[in-house]
Amino acid sequence: MTRSDAIAPADASFASGRFEDRLALLVAIRSCSQDPALEPELERYLIGGIIPWLSGMGFRSEVHPNARGGGPILLSERIESPELPTVISYGHGDAVLGMDGEWSQGLVPWALQRRHDRWYGRGTADNKGQHVINLFALEAVLQARDGRLGFNVKLVLEMAEERGSIGLREFVQVNAQRLAADVFIASDGPRGSPGMPTIAAGSRGNYHFDLIVAPRKGGVHSGHWGGLTDDPAIVLSHALAAICDRNGRILVRDWLPEGGAPLPDRIRSMLEGCPLDPGTDAARIEPDWGEPALSPAEKLYAWNSFIVLSMLSGKPEQPMNAVAPDAIAHCQIRYVPGTDPEIIVPALRRHLDAAGFQDVRIENGRIGMPASATPLPNEWVEFVARSFTESLGIPSQVIPQVSGGMPGDVFQDVLSVPLVWIPHGHNGCKQHGPDEHLLIEVARQGVRGFAGLWWDLGERSGRVGLSAGARRFARPASG
Repeated sequence: MTRSDAIAPADASFASGRFEDRLALLVAIRSCSQDPALEPELERYLIGGIIPWLSGMGFRSEVHPNARGGGPILLSERIESPELPTVISYGHGDAVLGMDGEWSQGLVPWALQRRHDRWYGRGTADNKGQHVINLFALEAVLQARDGRLGFNVKLVLEMAEERGSIGLREFVQVNAQRLAADVFIASDGPRGSPGMPTIAAGSRGNYHFDLIVAPRKGGVHSGHWGGLTDDPAIVLSHALAAICDRNGRILVRDWLPEGGAPLPDRIRSMLEGCPLDPGTDAARIEPDWGEPALSPAEKLYAWNSFIVLSMLSGKPEQPMNAVAPDAIAHCQIRYVPGTDPEIIVPALRRHLDAAGFQDVRIENGRIGMPASATPLPNEWVEFVARSFTESLGIPSQVIPQVSGGMPGDVFQDVLSVPLVWIPHGHNGCKQHGPDEHLLIEVARQGVRGFAGLWWDLGERSGRVGLSAGARRFARPASG
């Protein structure tokens, strides 16, 4: 048997419609974790949709309640031998609100529909389609190897990722000994470009806070008081302009990686020529937006960004002839690993005070999802990139971390495993909005790439071309 004997049947099975049928079954389960009325669907996704499939592949599965009241968490294990290397994988079966009635004509959120080069449906890209790709390829390799892989697999599938992965850290901490593994390999997020496989060693984090200007308890007549008293919307606008310039360059330099020092040569070399395709007509890459002298890929994968998610002053739906009593902006920072989120609010307070904005309050600072990444170069990342390149015949792009937030920090912090993310989405997939979709060709490449990767892990087992130390596959300490 050769790796082609695993990849070709996986490709043929994908082309036969079996993958589409599997994905359709799972998309039809309305597993939205943001709608309390659909809570029973979260367990149904695991018990009715996933576990029977995994059982046919020799997995032993358990559904655990969420210690913090979020959706249940699935732990499935396929252990061939304690002496073999162990991969821990991850996915989430919950999705955001379906947004019924907002999709394009003829499309609905909870039914898989094929149009041209894409499959539409809620969860196709985030994240049902992504973990189905990986498991579909694993099934093909099992069949090619007569029911053996040559390594162990542990799968954690959560149902509260769209609520910030509440309860996931507690679950991994309690089950750390059982979840001990050699490497974390999973899929979420977008490729940099649909035409090139992307291998990432982590993900950016996100930090939220509110800026509030509230000089009075109520509005005052704009004719009698306009020009005499503080307008909070104007004050807030100037405060925001002190944080970021007209072109989106962050002026709070303590927020930046290494205080705004130039990117290391190894990162610049890694991202040189990295393709970046927005994949959508809704936005375009503005070459002059953000930090000067950085390429778009460097800005997205190796730098921090500041975003105003919402602003409000007065009543936009019913403007009054009044100077508003207050103004508020909900802000976010997307930050790379190495940035200490604990310094964000103190650094901003110093900056605003120095600029004369002592009356601007900073409230509700919190981490949305922590950043996490395996330092590069890393032998596991390189091994996966080589495997995908060999399987697909096209180069793989290694990036230090994906741009969005993902819960890799839980596995890295608790299990001490290196992180390898292999996203199957694209930037125009419209996740979290109407018309979410998965590109069919990217899904096919994902199946081929993972079939080759699962084959290589079993074929080479402890001889994966890593260093002598990595070849031992030493188990990390639990906790």
